Amino acid sequence: MSDTGPPAIAVNKVSSWIGNNAEVDGALTYSLIAGGRSNMTFTVSDNSGVRFVLRRPPTGKLLPSAHDMEREYRLMHSLRSSEVPVPKMVGLCQDESVNGRDFYVMNYVDGIVVRDVEIAASMDEGVRRKMSESLIDTLCALHRVDIDHVGLGDLAKRNGYIERQIKRWSGQWESSRTRDIPLVDSVARELLVQMPEPSPTTIAHGDYRLSNCMVDSSGSVIAVLDWELCTLGEPMADLAGLLGYWYDENSDDELAGDAASTELLGFMSQDELVARYVEEMGIPIGSVDYYRAFAEWRLACIGEGVYARYLGGQQGIQSEEIDLEQMQKSVTNHVEKAAKMLQML
Repeated sequence: MSDTGPPAIAVNKVSSWIGNNAEVDGALTYSLIAGGRSNMTFTVSDNSGVRFVLRRPPTGKLLPSAHDMEREYRLMHSLRSSEVPVPKMVGLCQDESVNGRDFYVMNYVDGIVVRDVEIAASMDEGVRRKMSESLIDTLCALHRVDIDHVGLGDLAKRNGYIERQIKRWSGQWESSRTRDIPLVDSVARELLVQMPEPSPTTIAHGDYRLSNCMVDSSGSVIAVLDWELCTLGEPMADLAGLLGYWYDENSDDELAGDAASTELLGFMSQDELVARYVEEMGIPIGSVDYYRAFAEWRLACIGEGVYARYLGGQQGIQSEEIDLEQMQKSVTNHVEKAAKMLQML
């Protein structure tokens, strides 16, 4: 596919398409942003230093309903005038003759993604505190969005969130699993049994966490990224998902990713995050522990899909070393944590 560019980019055709949708100066160059474990993200630069970001699905076989470029594009474009910070969209290409699969392009946002502990450690405690506060405030802003006003009322059904999610991720598990883990199915059934009364329907980002947001030097969130899993549904699932990636002083898991970063001084504790959300939203969240179990189970299903794609070489050439053994082990860890939270173990 490449014309002297990354294997996943047909440089000549894609560059022509971008040139028809944005002002560019000369030839465009493409660079894969390492670390993405679902869709592939590229920085696009022209001769004058103007930058864009291109998102496309991974190469190879795709799971049903996954990697929906139109959905990601629609979400961010619809939120452009809301209080939720999102990049400005350039355009969506659904002509597969251009690059084989759908892709979209957005303006580059100049900020910091805290994707590893080294980046977090370079910031002072005050900035880390501000990041914690801004993450919750931004999540609250998302959950306050009037879905009909921004044109997202038909994005998904407004009820049956847990049932829909369990059906979807059980299907993804079956499509991508590389081994038998009966506990995955057992937890799915128990989640349906213990399901609480839902909260009022909001936009649910689906993967809201520190490393999926961009911050400025003060720690304020300036862009929420990676909307692939967004739907209409349960706001508590977003909060619980954030907690699932956060440092937990009661866990003996090996620290990695956001958990390793948020162990550092200055970051709020999980209890403080929950308290700020409660204060901002003014709603009871007695069911948050249930949704934490759901988040862990879903992470197991997602993790197996990521692991399978890396095994199949679908994520492109990464500049960082990928620990496949640890990736495989984390799937089991997540589902076991979910089972313990549901008092199954």
